[in-house]
Amino acid sequence: MPFLGSLFGIIVFVVVIFAIVGIVTGNLFYVVKQQHAVIIERLGKFYRIVGAGFHAKIPFVDRKAATVSLRTMKNGFNIDVKTEDNVTIGLEISAQYHVSYETGERPQDSGVYKSYYMLQQPVAQMRDFITDALRSSIPVYTLDEVFAKKDDIARDVNDTVSEQMTAYGFTLVSTLITKIALPAEVEDSMNQINAAQRTKAAAQDLAEADRIRRVTEAQAEAEAMEKSGEGIANQRKAIAAGISDSLATIQETGVSAAEANQLFMFTQWTEMMGEFAKAGKASTVVLPSDFTQTSSMFEQMLAAGSAGADAKMPPVEPQK
Repeated sequence: MPFLGSLFGIIVFVVVIFAIVGIVTGNLFYVVKQQHAVIIERLGKFYRIVGAGFHAKIPFVDRKAATVSLRTMKNGFNIDVKTEDNVTIGLEISAQYHVSYETGERPQDSGVYKSYYMLQQPVAQMRDFITDALRSSIPVYTLDEVFAKKDDIARDVNDTVSEQMTAYGFTLVSTLITKIALPAEVEDSMNQINAAQRTKAAAQDLAEADRIRRVTEAQAEAEAMEKSGEGIANQRKAIAAGISDSLATIQETGVSAAEANQLFMFTQWTEMMGEFAKAGKASTVVLPSDFTQTSSMFEQMLAAGSAGADAKMPPVEPQK
């Protein structure tokens, strides 16, 4: 019994000494922050994983092997790749990832365990996986297709690399191609091509607009001429109808047709002279040679017209 009492006293003494040393050195109690996990090793061997909160460990026996962040992290890098049409382009890549939240049936199956023990440099390895996947997929696309399908390419690469990184306890959230850099000469050529295409499109639009304007003007002019012709025709019909009515009225008084015509022509002549007197702007006046016989005015005009027509006709050669 005295021996047991001495042994118990020794054990208590050792525990007290360890506690005092742990408290003094800060090796007994520790705090794990939110969104973090701590891997505890006992005598160099994995012991357990602890989450956020206040914890205690045995000084000099247990140690914090690693503090693993569970937040989503970002890693950016640049790579050079060649397209199907032999253009070397530079890509800016941004990868978002985090330690897997899976716990598994055993601690060894959890993402925290794998992220620390499975791979020495997981971020560098992930970068190599992404680089290899991009250099395998980009060469099947032309330069224009890379610009048009960069999101699809990044999505396919993310799916491929995510499967590979799962084995190492990481989840690849997304892979983004944030920038495509071109050689200076290629960029200048593309700008010139785009400028030429825009100039061509502008010229075609201007030509089409001019064609539409011309067609519209022609249609408007044709419609105007049609309306003008209809107006002239209606005017002539109205004049003819008025003349016919006037002659019929004159003939109803017992005047012969020839006298009625002469009277109508005389009336027209007097009205014309009256309008001339009102306007006074004409430079030529045709008057009858004999004012005592005003009806001869029209006979003289007809004779003058016939003489002018005969003068313009070519002479007829006598037949032999």
